[in-house]
Formats: sequence, C-alpha cells, structure tokens
Amino acid sequence: MGDSETARQAAAPDIRGNASALPREALEISAGYTFAGPALDLGALLWDGQCLPDAQIRIPLPMLNRHGLVAGATGTGKTKTLQLIAEQLSAQGVPVFLADVKGDLSGVSAPGTGDDRVRGRAAEVRQQWTPAGFPAEFFALGGMGHGIPVRATVTSFGPVLLSKVLGLNQTQEQSLGLIFHYADTKGLELFDLKDLRAVVAFLTSDEGKAELKQIGGLSTATAGVILRSLTAFEAQGMAGFFGEPEFATGDFLRTGADGRGIVSVLELPAVQDRPQLFSTFLMWLLADLFHDLPEVGDVDKPKLVFFFDEAHLLFDGASKAFLDSITQTVRLIRSKGVGVFFVTQTPKDVPSDVLGQLGNRVQHALRAFTPDDQKALRATVKTFPDSAYDLEELLTTVGTGEAVVTVLSEQGAPTPVAATRLRAPESLMGPVDGAALDRAVRGSALYGRYAQAVDRESAYEKLTAERERPRPQQAQARAERGRAPEAEPTLVEQVVGSGMFKSLARSVGTQLGREITRSLFGTARRRR
Repeated sequence: MGDSETARQAAAPDIRGNASALPREALEISAGYTFAGPALDLGALLWDGQCLPDAQIRIPLPMLNRHGLVAGATGTGKTKTLQLIAEQLSAQGVPVFLADVKGDLSGVSAPGTGDDRVRGRAAEVRQQWTPAGFPAEFFALGGMGHGIPVRATVTSFGPVLLSKVLGLNQTQEQSLGLIFHYADTKGLELFDLKDLRAVVAFLTSDEGKAELKQIGGLSTATAGVILRSLTAFEAQGMAGFFGEPEFATGDFLRTGADGRGIVSVLELPAVQDRPQLFSTFLMWLLADLFHDLPEVGDVDKPKLVFFFDEAHLLFDGASKAFLDSITQTVRLIRSKGVGVFFVTQTPKDVPSDVLGQLGNRVQHALRAFTPDDQKALRATVKTFPDSAYDLEELLTTVGTGEAVVTVLSEQGAPTPVAATRLRAPESLMGPVDGAALDRAVRGSALYGRYAQAVDRESAYEKLTAERERPRPQQAQARAERGRAPEAEPTLVEQVVGSGMFKSLARSVGTQLGREITRSLFGTARRRR
C-alpha cells in the first residue's frame, strides 16, 4: 500500500468497516446502488448525520440515456455536480455537451488543484482523487466569446423556435410557419435573417400580395409585425447567430485519440442577457441531434449526454406547440442513445410531462424562506419515491456539495432515495485563463471549418436581383390591369422560372422530404 493511500485511510471517518456493519436502513439503501455493470460514482451515503463511505452511491452507465434532473438553489454545488458527472462520462468514452452559462466550466480541460478541502472531501467519501484534465472543445454562439462559432441557418432553425426567439404570440407563430412553408415549397433557401426578411418583405409588397393570399390565413398586418420583429432583432446585434457555415451537431459525438469522450463546452456568458436566445438555441441543437441520429434502442453506454443548464428559461412563456415539441423530443431521443439532463433550481421549473421522463435525480438544497419557497419544497418532496428520510427537512439541511439522489437501477426501477456527500471533481473547479482558451480553440480541428462566416447566394440575393432586373413589358402589363391576375406571372413565379433560380430549386421529392422533416419544432436541415 502506497503512502498516499495510507494517508487517505488515516484521514477517513471512524465509521468504516464493511457494508454489513451499516445501520439497517442505510444497508437497505446501499443495496439499491450495488450494480454489476459499469457505473458512475457520485459519492457516499449520508445517514443520521454521518458519512458512510462503505455505502457508495452510483448511476449505472446504461441508464444515463434515461435522462435526469440536477436541481438546487444557487450556490449549492450544481455546477460541480455537472463537472463530476461529465468527467466520469468522458473517462468511460461517452461524449458530453455542457452549456456553460456562468463561464466556469472550461476548467474541465485542466487538472484540478489538490488543496486541503479537496483532499478532505476525497477522504470522507473514500475517493482516490487524482488531478486530471479531460479532452474538451470550446464553442460560442455566433462567435460571441472565445469559442468556435456555432451558427444555424434560418431554414433549419424553423418557425417554432424562431418565434420563441422573436417573442411572437401564437397567432404570429402560426403565420411564421406559413411563411416558412411558402419558402420551402418555392425552394427559397433561408440561410440568414436577411433572407427571411426579404421573403416577408416581398409577401407584404404590392407585387407579393397575390402570393400572400395563396398562402391562406396570413394577414398583411401580421406579416408586418413579423417583419418589424426581425428588423428589431437584427438591430440588437443578433444576426450573427444565423448563417453559414451551419454547425453539424454530429461533431459533438466524438472521442479523443485515447478513447475518452470529448467534452463540448458551449460558452454562454456573452449572451447571458439574452436568455430566450441561448435556451432556444440549445433546444435547436437537441432537436437537430434527434433528426440526424439513427434509432439504436437500449445501448451499453450513451452516444452523448447533453446537460441543459438554466432549463427554466426554456419553458418560460413557451407556447403549447413549443412545450409539446420539447416533450416529444425528450421522450423519443432516448432511443437514439442521447441522455438529457435538465439543470435548474427546482423541479417545478420543468413541466410535469417532461419531469416524468427524467429517471435520474440529483437534488441539491432548497431554500424555504418564504411561503412560495415552502410550497415549492413540498411540491419537490412529492416528486420523489417514498423514502426513509424526512425529505422536507433533509432538502433544507443538506450542505454544499451534498444532494438527495435517486436514479434508475440496471433493471430500470427507481433506487431508494439517498442523501449523498458528493465526490470532488478531478479537473479544475473554475475557468481556465483566456489565453489558454484561445490557444485551445485555434488548435482545434474544427476551427477552420466554422470560424469564418460565409454568405452564399440565397433568397435575399435572388429576390433582390430579380426585383432589380429590368422587364421591358412591365409598363404594358401595368396598363392592362383589367386582365385576370393569372395572365401575368408574379415576381416569385418569374424567379422560380429563371435559370438562376433553377440551380437552387430541388426536385419535388426533395421539397416534400424537407417539409416532412419539419416535425419537431419545424426544424429542417439543408443537407438531409
């Protein structure tokens, strides 16, 4: 036995022995976390105010795609829990996606610092703590930050998600859906916001009124509201999030040369004041993964585990169509090997239809200072299985770095509720410095693919070019307004018939296929 291991054991609590020496209630809880296959180690059981290192609390690796919830009040240790789980997933060859809202998760790439506090925690839970960094890639929405830019085309983002970003009401959302449908059927590629604005502007122009009527159900006034919303959105500097090259979400599903899963960290501090934008973009990433990945059923380990931080922002003010799409995505993406963990303050932040699908729970402390807090506490207690603990008291007394845990066993049944003292992450618990981050980003194989924005010819250029092209018969046509509307092709019909446009338009089968893929959130991908 090495000197370091001897020191760890000497510092461990007096309550040790073997599992059979545990109190009866603790023994029953511990038995629920004894798994035959690979698992992630969360920490040691807390019972009657004592930490019992012989009772290890774990999550079976195959159950990580049954989704989960990490909840708790600010400052209770949720971020460190994400880091702890991400490290162990990476070590077992599972790629991880982390939304870094506060900017302190980049440290997962660097070895941690073994100070007295870390060493003390490791000794308490009998953890063989070794400082280690994990393979990581760093991203930023639209390039706002240090990371590799993540962009989406407007076509792939779809009308439901875009409506949430623009703050449109249900009627306006439905109208935007009709506009997307029109662009799809005409083969007008919407790469960036100016493309969509060009289509809406055309439909509200004198030349486009006939086309507007053919769509059905879209008023000129509503189209005008959408156009103004787009213009205001661009004026706020948001245009950079949409465009090309569009990010291929399959790049999240990678492992390093050593077989460890790559941790993809999406840097969000630069857009903290735009919560609707970044939360909706996270949902686009998830919906896009759903579209691209094949069905795999139950797997030995997930293809990806996706941590959705500040999850309450996703649901705030969401339309019924939006909530239904979230529920369906979470329900179905499990069979594609993707696990989703929502991270928020209380379970009540997550709609019940979604919460019911989250099989793994790590609940940090809750506050109960006000009547509303107490109501939320009681509601949280009701979401747990029956327990040997007084959960209402326990959830207000667990300390920082401790949590109440229940997961799914290897058979898919809920494990007993376990108060847990969590392990310490082995990577740096804080951000790496900006210079190191920039070096990592520019050294990435993905940097050259996504760093530089491009602006290919698309709907805006084609409609603008066609509008400006001189048409000698235009004056004569205007003089003969008494003719039936069908006698003169509309502008878009002329565009569709032009040789320039034919290079863009796809076959009827391709157009129908695109519309069919607009099932969840109305999302679509050009490359499908």
